[in-house]
Amino acid sequence: MKKRKIGMALSLVLAAGTLLGACGKSDTNKDSDTSKGGDKEKAFSVAMVTDVGGVDDKSFNQSAWEGLKKFGADNGLKKGQGGFDYLQSTSDADYTTNLNSLARKGFDLVYGIGFLMHDAVDGIAKQQPKTNFAIIDDEVKQPNVASVLFKEQEAAFLAGVAAALTTKTNHIGFIGGMEIPVIERFEAGFLAGVQAAKPEVKVDVKYSGAFDKAELGQTIASTMYASGADVVFHAAGATGNGLFKEAGDLKKKDSAREIWAIGVDRDQNEMGPDVVLTSAIKRVDVAVVDIANKAKDGKFPGGESAIYGLQEDGVGLAPINAKAANKDAIDKAVKEWIEKIKSGAVKVPGTRDELKTFSAK
Repeated sequence: MKKRKIGMALSLVLAAGTLLGACGKSDTNKDSDTSKGGDKEKAFSVAMVTDVGGVDDKSFNQSAWEGLKKFGADNGLKKGQGGFDYLQSTSDADYTTNLNSLARKGFDLVYGIGFLMHDAVDGIAKQQPKTNFAIIDDEVKQPNVASVLFKEQEAAFLAGVAAALTTKTNHIGFIGGMEIPVIERFEAGFLAGVQAAKPEVKVDVKYSGAFDKAELGQTIASTMYASGADVVFHAAGATGNGLFKEAGDLKKKDSAREIWAIGVDRDQNEMGPDVVLTSAIKRVDVAVVDIANKAKDGKFPGGESAIYGLQEDGVGLAPINAKAANKDAIDKAVKEWIEKIKSGAVKVPGTRDELKTFSAK
């Protein structure tokens, strides 16, 4: 009987010891399960929903995704749920579904990439108040939404200066996507830059009405080049890919012909090293990383608007193509205009109405 009691007592002691050991091990793991984002149990996760141009549009969406990947790398995150990820939209009907899907998967911050997602972000933000959202290129007045805007006109102004100092025909083209405020800023800034550098230059302006129609971009570019334009700038997302194809095709037919294209959002030199003069850079990647870091650190600017311009390194101009005949003169002029804009001596117009009264003197 005594042996049985002693055996039972020993069993209870061992069991208690095992439970205590397990508890201690669990606490140790919890303490060591730290990450650069969030608390000790869960890493800070972030995702985005693309506009219809797609994540590999060589432009706007791609720049945002590059920013998201950088944030993931900086914080030791893996692609997928619980880390960083994206959902691609094939039409505007996908916006709401994709945003809601990422919020339900538990991502801490979800980006809506593009002006066209205003209604979707606004609606889902109300439905998912515990999730933080950010919208690029528009303002949504919700406490859990950060609005990210850019001074596209400043980058476009520099592109206009470069175009004006490059053209030999005094004829330039501008291809816009949809006629919305963000593209109007590109247009107004570009026309102001051309005017400031060489007022006698003619600029043809044409809108495609879409951001995902490369064939339409090529058709418009073909018409502009055929009418005498020798430099064409696009602010049309993936539609602008057609511009590069047309410029490249024309260059192949006549290698001596001086013909140029100007890219947008990111350095698009890869789209045609022989024909891409420069690109009006919009650092969506910088903004994506900046807002994500603030959210991770508990400083998410919900209900606020963040505006990125030259002063904030949010916009700029890609290097001038080394094959440009007057590259040094363009570089010098661009540098001078950057200093004037940053100092406040020149305020670049962001609308057509502001352009009417603009003067660089």
